[in-house]
Amino acid sequence: MTGPVLPRGFYARDTVTVSRELLGNILVHGPAEGIIVETEAYLGGDDLAAHSAAGITNRTRVIFGPPGHAYVYLSYGMHECMNIVAGPEGTGGCVLIRALEPVAGLDLMRARRPAAKTDRELTSGPGKLTKAMAITRAHYGADLTTGDLTVHSPAHVREIEIEVTPRIGISKCEDWPLRFLIRGNPFVSR
Repeated sequence: MTGPVLPRGFYARDTVTVSRELLGNILVHGPAEGIIVETEAYLGGDDLAAHSAAGITNRTRVIFGPPGHAYVYLSYGMHECMNIVAGPEGTGGCVLIRALEPVAGLDLMRARRPAAKTDRELTSGPGKLTKAMAITRAHYGADLTTGDLTVHSPAHVREIEIEVTPRIGISKCEDWPLRFLIRGNPFVSR
């Protein structure tokens, strides 16, 4: 099902391009795999919704480092969310992984998310997918080009149509069209 791990150069491009082109690739953590079906770009600098907009802090340090690393944080004190550092080092860009289409390790995902009544509910949101995939703040800074948490190209590329919308669930720069999803995919968040 999966092709090769995406190389660091994939992530070293502008954040919007990386966010769009992550769609259709496969997030892998051990035996659990899911096709990335929804992302949001966070640009740093003037993007006040980006955690990196305030500059380098202990929390955001990884975002300013080399691209292709995980930025995992706790949202609202209860949901862990995973971003991937994107753009040239020092720019503060990252991509939030918002939803996956689960394709491998579904029994394990179901055990990790017993409240999910359907497979769609397993990974149809940023907090849901991290729980189903067992991604935690312990993965903060993980190099996604090596190890057991990686992103792979698909073995067989599917034709997709990308839909662009404003980001959701934020209060600053909320009208910026930086949410990308595979049009018609039932696993995107609501």
